[in-house]
Amino acid sequence: MKLILTTTVLALAVAGSALADAAAGKVVYTANCEKCHATDGAGKPMIAKMLNTTMKPLGSADVKALSDAAMTKDITQGTGKMKPVKITDAQVKDVIAYVRTLK
Repeated sequence: MKLILTTTVLALAVAGSALADAAAGKVVYTANCEKCHATDGAGKPMIAKMLNTTMKPLGSADVKALSDAAMTKDITQGTGKMKPVKITDAQVKDVIAYVRTLK
């Protein structure tokens, strides 16, 4: 019984540490993404114009349909005119969790 309880507690602790934190993601987003993607994720028109590109709103169905793996790749490797963002793996997960809350 003690072994089962210990194993269960350990499994819950590992699972809990792997969960992304949208609140922490907002902090990272504000520091690293907001300057181009805007507070609401709609994208800043002036930045898009300067880069001669369009930005999909991060709350759009197209962006929400992306897998976490695809979003991770876009963040860490860049996409289109977006350069890679230098943040930790945990921060990437947190930012993705935050972006998924945008409307």
